[in-house]
Formats: sequence, C-alpha cells, structure tokens
Amino acid sequence: MVYCPECETDLDIEEDEVDEGAVVSCPECGTDFEVITVNPVELKIVGEDEVEDDEDEEEAGKEEDEDEDS
Repeated sequence: MVYCPECETDLDIEEDEVDEGAVVSCPECGTDFEVITVNPVELKIVGEDEVEDDEDEEEAGKEEDEDEDS
C-alpha cells in the first residue's frame, strides 16, 4: 500500500501499474505526486524541487545585493 505523504490516504497504487516519472493525484487532498521509484513506490510532490530552487536563487540574489551596498 502507498499512502499520500500529505494526508495519509491510501492511494491504491500497485508497483506494476505505474512507471517512474508518472504523476498521480491524491483523491482526498488533490495533491499531485511524481513517482520517483516503483519498487518500492516512492512519491515526491510535483513542483517541490522548483520551489527549493527558487528559494536558493532568491537567497543568492539577496546576498549579491548586500555585497553591492557595502
């Protein structure tokens, strides 16, 4: 059984029914997940990496601005 990482609902996903890279949605909370591995099934929230990358870029931009002000 695979459970939603957000709301812990049983997603009823079988290893032989999905492929790596597939996107599945939780019927309860509506969160989209990408299948990272199929044996065992591991999920990652879609767009999670993009948010982390954006935060890293924003921090780098702030540091550059502070250096220019000095």
